[in-house]
Amino acid sequence: MNIKSLLLGSAAALAAVSGARAADAVVVAEPEPVEYVRICDVYGAGFYYIPGTETCLKVGGYIRYDLRTGKGGYGGLNNVTDKLDLVRANQELADARATWDAGLKDYQVANPGSTKDDYIAAGNPEPTRRAVKTNDTYFNRARAAMQLDARSETELGTLRGYMHINFDWNTVVGAGGLTDTASNMGINHAFLELGGFRIGKTDSLFASFTGYAGAVIEDDLIPYAAGKYDTQQIVYTYKSGNGFSAAVGLEAGSFANTIDSYVPHVVAGAAYTQAWGGISGVVGYDSNYEEWAGKVRLDVNASDTVSLWVMGGYGTDKNASRYFYKGWGGNWAVWGGGTVKFNKQTSFNAQVSYAENRDLAVVANIAYTIVPGFKITPEIAWTSYHTDDKVKISDGFGGMVRFQRSF
Repeated sequence: MNIKSLLLGSAAALAAVSGARAADAVVVAEPEPVEYVRICDVYGAGFYYIPGTETCLKVGGYIRYDLRTGKGGYGGLNNVTDKLDLVRANQELADARATWDAGLKDYQVANPGSTKDDYIAAGNPEPTRRAVKTNDTYFNRARAAMQLDARSETELGTLRGYMHINFDWNTVVGAGGLTDTASNMGINHAFLELGGFRIGKTDSLFASFTGYAGAVIEDDLIPYAAGKYDTQQIVYTYKSGNGFSAAVGLEAGSFANTIDSYVPHVVAGAAYTQAWGGISGVVGYDSNYEEWAGKVRLDVNASDTVSLWVMGGYGTDKNASRYFYKGWGGNWAVWGGGTVKFNKQTSFNAQVSYAENRDLAVVANIAYTIVPGFKITPEIAWTSYHTDDKVKISDGFGGMVRFQRSF
C-alpha cells in the first residue's frame, strides 16, 4: 500500500465519522422573546399593561371586618331570641301539654261523651308556650372586595371598564328571631366609560355628584338619596379645565324605586371646584311618583388640616313622601360636618344630620392608619327617628369598629 492510498482511506474514514456525529447532534432552539409586564403610569399608580395589548389594568380591593353594637346608628342585632331559654320554654310546654292531655283523658272518663271544648270550658285552657327571653348581640361582617379597572386610549378618548364586587359573610336574624349567618355576593359597580359617557351599574348621580356626605362610615343615617341608591344609568359628564363640571343622566332606580314604565328617572348636576373648596348642586326627577328633589353642597378647606362642608336638600311630596331622590323625612334636610387631620396617620371626622320630621343623627370617628394599607376606624353614633308626622319611633347610641386592609 502506497502513501497516496493510505491518505485517501484515512480521509474517507474521517468523513464517515464526522457525518455520523453530525446526524446525532442536538439542535438548540432559539429562545422565545420574553415580554415582561410593563408599568403604565398614564392613569396613576398601580396600572400595568396587559401583555400583548395597549390596555392598562389595575387590580385592587380590600379585606374588611366590621363589628357593630347598640340600638343607634347602624347598630347591632337587637331583641334576638335567647336560644337556651327557647329550649327551656319548649320543654316546659311539652311537660305542660303532657299534663293537660292526661287531665283531658281523666275528664272524659269521668264525663262520658264530653269533648276537648268541654274540658277547656271547665277552666282548663290549652297550654301555650310562654314568652321567650331576648338579647342584644353584635353584628359582624367580613367582606372581600375585588376591583378591576381597565383603560386604554382611543380616537374617542379614554375607554374604561370598571368593576367592584363584594363577597360578604354576615351575622343575621333568621326565622323566629334566631341568630344565624349568611354569605352573599353583590355587584357594587360594573360600568363602561367612553368620551364622557358612562353606562352600567353604579351609584346614583344624585348621591355621587355632590360627594355623598361626610368621611364617617355611617354617613347616610338620614339618607341623602334613597336608602339604596344603586342603579343602572346612562350619564354624560362634561369637565372643563378650570374646575367646572356638569353631568346629566337617565337612571333606572333600584329595589322598590325601580322604574315601572319606559320613562326613566332623570338627574342633572353642576359643580365648581378650586383649591379653597367647591360648590355643587344636583336635581333629580322620580318618574314613578312624578316628584322632584334637589341638593346644594358647599365645601371649604379651612386649612391644610381642617376641611368643612354643609349640604341642604329639598324635595316635593305631592304623591309620595319618600322616593328614589328623597330618602329623608319631610320636605327638607341638612347635613354638615368636617375633618381634622392630626397627622399623616390620624384624622377625626364628624357629621350631624337633621330632617324636617325631626330625625337627627350625630356621628364621629377616629380613622387611624396603623401601617400603610391597614386602617382601623372606631365610630360612635346617636340617632333619633320619627314618623313623617314627627312622632318618635326610637332613639339610642350605637358603636362600631372597622378594620380594613386595602390594596
